[in-house]
Amino acid sequence: MTTPAPVPVPAPKRGIVKQILSGDSVVIRGLSGAPPPEKQIAFSGITAPKLARRPGESSGESKDEPWAWETREFLRKKLIGEEVLFVSEKPPNATREYGTIYLGKDINTAENISESLVSEGLVTVRREGVRPTPELTRLCELEDEAKRAGKGKWGTSPSSEHVRDVKWSLENIKAFVDKNEGKPIKAVIEHVRDGSTVRAFLLPDFHYITLMIAGIRCNGFKLDEQGRPDPSQKIEFAEEAKYYVEVRLLQREVDVVLYSVNNSNNIIGSILHPKGNIAENLVREGFARCVDWSLAPLPSVDIQKLRLAESQAKSELKRIWKDYQARAPQITGKEKEFSATVVEVINGDALQLKLANNSFKKVFLASIRPPREAGRAGQDEEGKPIPRPKGFRPLYDIPWMFEAREYLRKKLIGKKVHIVIDYIQEARDSFPEKACATVTINGKNVAEALVSKGLATVVRYRQDDDQRSCRYDELLKAETKAEKSQLGVHSKKDGAPLRVTEIDSARAKLELASFQRAQRIDAIVEFVASGSRLRLYIPKTNSLATFLLGGITCPRATRAATGNLPASEGEEFGDEALLFTKEKCLQREVSIQVDTHDKAGNFIGWLWVDNVNMSVELVKAGFASVHFTGEKSSYASQLKQAEDGAKAQKLRRWKNYVEEEPQEKVVEEERVPTERKVNYEEVVVTEVTNEGTFFVQKVADGPKAESLLAKLRQEFEANPPLPGAYNPKRGDICAAKFTLDDAWYRVKVEKVASGKALVHYIDYGNRETIPTTRLASLPAAYSADRPFAAEYSMPYVSLPKDEEFKELALKYLKEDTNVAKLYLNVESRAAGQHTASLHKDQSGTTDIVRGLIAEGLLLVDNIKSRRQNKLLEDYRAAQTEAKKAHLNIWEYGDITEDDAKEFGLGN
Repeated sequence: MTTPAPVPVPAPKRGIVKQILSGDSVVIRGLSGAPPPEKQIAFSGITAPKLARRPGESSGESKDEPWAWETREFLRKKLIGEEVLFVSEKPPNATREYGTIYLGKDINTAENISESLVSEGLVTVRREGVRPTPELTRLCELEDEAKRAGKGKWGTSPSSEHVRDVKWSLENIKAFVDKNEGKPIKAVIEHVRDGSTVRAFLLPDFHYITLMIAGIRCNGFKLDEQGRPDPSQKIEFAEEAKYYVEVRLLQREVDVVLYSVNNSNNIIGSILHPKGNIAENLVREGFARCVDWSLAPLPSVDIQKLRLAESQAKSELKRIWKDYQARAPQITGKEKEFSATVVEVINGDALQLKLANNSFKKVFLASIRPPREAGRAGQDEEGKPIPRPKGFRPLYDIPWMFEAREYLRKKLIGKKVHIVIDYIQEARDSFPEKACATVTINGKNVAEALVSKGLATVVRYRQDDDQRSCRYDELLKAETKAEKSQLGVHSKKDGAPLRVTEIDSARAKLELASFQRAQRIDAIVEFVASGSRLRLYIPKTNSLATFLLGGITCPRATRAATGNLPASEGEEFGDEALLFTKEKCLQREVSIQVDTHDKAGNFIGWLWVDNVNMSVELVKAGFASVHFTGEKSSYASQLKQAEDGAKAQKLRRWKNYVEEEPQEKVVEEERVPTERKVNYEEVVVTEVTNEGTFFVQKVADGPKAESLLAKLRQEFEANPPLPGAYNPKRGDICAAKFTLDDAWYRVKVEKVASGKALVHYIDYGNRETIPTTRLASLPAAYSADRPFAAEYSMPYVSLPKDEEFKELALKYLKEDTNVAKLYLNVESRAAGQHTASLHKDQSGTTDIVRGLIAEGLLLVDNIKSRRQNKLLEDYRAAQTEAKKAHLNIWEYGDITEDDAKEFGLGN
């Protein structure tokens, strides 16, 4: 009789335990492949209690059999993620493989998991209908020992204590989340639906939830008609992301933090593993992207980590970012981050900054939008935006705009802030390019503070749009809080515009008495038009008024073209005076004292900022002189002291000031005749200005001037200057190409701005604004000669204030002086300005100025003098004749009766 050959035992295989399906069944993943192959193995010879199934999944009990969960947990804690050895086979007609699993690397010393389960009394050995084997005999012996010891299911404790009460669904999921919000809860991940969605049991109460990982989203799977993932419809990196999470989390014990519930009743939360945050890892590896709406509930530190991880993945072009290209241009260095002082708040989302080099820069608060005008959405029939009503003022007429501006003004004006340029918004439609930045003061984000008050909203972007604030997530969190508190623009009540009254001439008369009685009135400077003209908002009366600084004469600033009014050049130091007043006053809280008003309804008086009198400050800085009304005011001593100091230092308008020698006191009561000195010079008038002054060249100097300029042009023809090589500065004497004849002349630079320069042709007197590329350095040989053109004023006369008659007077003055030769007599040589009369011949009977007076086109100054002046008396006689004849300005009688100067209208 022959002995049967032994059944060959298959060689053990290696794998990683991925999942415990039940107390007697596991899923093992191979050690290679991406993802590696998997197989389900049932333990041979034993039967475990069955776990409850979700309602609706299949027929059967919906509750655990006793000890089912303990059995599953015994295997989960021992095997999940561990490398094992296993021996398995698939019997004929079986649907799955059966075998034995060993925990260890050497099968001779490894732990037999089946034996461990039996020893703990957690499973039952199948004894009937099974062919006996040494392995089965061993299991039966272990089971008998467990029974004798009362282990596990063989113990005396009631079976009901070993059955879970599983809550497969929550009746009020939002209330549950609100109750547990932000608290770490122990959980076991039961299923990974996709890389960013899992199902889990919350311990110890066994709530079964679907959890979407907060702040991120992985590529998911397309579903079939039954709502299940369709393997034929693959989405790039979806399978890899799911595998990445399964390897690390499936059936692991973790901490779960719940935050909110989405519209699909799925819970939003975070999964915290001892080895790290899975969301951060997914993003860093390029499996997931950050999702703005889902980030909001997370702590700021977690948001920053996710954003940093996403930036890293983008820079390394990992997985879903493999084709990523940054849309926003890179900004580096000082252009990216700097400090500056806020000098103006523009509406509710832009700031005008003064930089360290004294230049100015406008920036917009990144990723926020100021309060919007209600009911203006849409376009007209031509597709153009619906126009605003006439007189519409956004700051006051858009609800909450004024409050937003005021919040920023009070916090920022005059303060130093830190700027980080986040992105440059390209110019589009009729809007220029915008520099958008995150602005902080003392570490506090200005935009975030504004949004938290409900005074701005956050711009929503496409997911792939990187042009956003570097603190964008903080803005979203601030907006969420403002919405919950119904603050500002989020209020259920419609905001009302600010009802502001414009003070015109009629209203100024009504308000004057009350303003005078009030003495000091608080106001906010909304706009500065010139050194002495300001626009004020007066909270007390909720009104807007133009205010003129009293007691001084201040130079007029350059004015840009507006509406039908052409641009006008400013007077010397006018623009500097404007900047001086703007830096001290713009959007500052000031107090005013009203003395009177002019015919246009502009108030005139005194203004203090930080308890400093601005009229006195302008005089002290040399921008303004004391008007005769200031000499009679209660601030006369302050004004005089300030003017004397400016004169002594020769500041600005006093740069050429020469102190006059004291005159001996006139003691004779009778008038003493004064002989007029006559010394005619042959001249050519080269320019007549809009102020009525004129430039002349001496006839004798004509050949010399022509020779000098001819040599200059020859030199430039031989050695042409390189356009743009010369960098002009204010006050430079250089060469310029005149626009009309394209020839070179000597000029003095009076102003440089935006690539253009205002130049004065010193040998002829005319002025012109030209590109700086038409300027060149003047060779030293041509700078020694003094200017050939000298400026004079007409003696004892003024131009009419009426613009029409002023233009007529200038027109005839230009016509009368447009001759080959005239005779000039210097009448006075006052500091900074000489006066001279012009004659057509040497007889003195053809005085051009007297002729204009006699035609009623010039006003003779009201000069009170105890000395006789024949020329002045002759001019007065000519004016009397014009009055009697009612010529031009005297057409309706004597206008000088109503022409007394008001309080120091310096502009």
